[in-house]
Amino acid sequence: MKTRLLALMLVFNTGCMVTPIEQDSLPLYVPVDVMAVTDAIPKYEKRTRAGNPDEYEVFGKRYKVLTESKGYKAQGMASWYGTKFHGKKTSNGEVYDMYAMTAAHKTLPIPSYVRVTHLKNKRSVVLRINDRGPFHDNRIIDLSYTAAVKLGIQQMGTGLVDVEALGFDSAKMTKQKNNESSEPKQQAVFYLQVGAYSSPDSATQLQSKLSLSEIKPLRIQRAQGQGNELYKVQVGPFYSEQQVKQKSEKLAQLGFSNTLLIVEKN
Repeated sequence: MKTRLLALMLVFNTGCMVTPIEQDSLPLYVPVDVMAVTDAIPKYEKRTRAGNPDEYEVFGKRYKVLTESKGYKAQGMASWYGTKFHGKKTSNGEVYDMYAMTAAHKTLPIPSYVRVTHLKNKRSVVLRINDRGPFHDNRIIDLSYTAAVKLGIQQMGTGLVDVEALGFDSAKMTKQKNNESSEPKQQAVFYLQVGAYSSPDSATQLQSKLSLSEIKPLRIQRAQGQGNELYKVQVGPFYSEQQVKQKSEKLAQLGFSNTLLIVEKN
């Protein structure tokens, strides 16, 4: 597949963010069973200023952000974005996870929820909008890699889809607003920490060594530790204990047997 690596810097009132324009390359290694990733669950979320200017301009064209998603329906081409933007910030300041059920849209409020149906095979997914794009006249939505796989368009790069905004029960909305216990349980995300260094160069060298050994995905987390900054080299994310076990065994074969398990909430 041809690699498309174009990117765009959008400046909203909330700051500067990277937004995808075209599909980029397929990942060399997929750490999750993407077909097992569950759909996004529509729920009440307070709309913030982040990613929601009244209007914005890209390539000389102005876009007006909708005040609400209710009643939105459209048919057109969907594309997807992945490795080029994985781990970088979306338009509302969240971190883009190509293995999550999310998407980018030019005008729907952030966040909002949509059902996307691939018209060729009738597969459907429910996604959470948390980014802006794609900025092509013939494309209406940019899918995460996982969403593209589940819809069956990752190989072709694009597909004709129906997009329909989803709401949620107003009674449930009131309960969610006033009772935190009504929020869905967060999913655990795992990382394996291979090393921690006071020098960013040392952390980068280890990251490169692991990458050459086909240990991916990788990240370097900067943290404060006992008065000094630490640069932690971590492998992940993983979404099951089985994935952690498999990666631990591979790291042990390479001489990294004393890894530290990191558990985060997704």
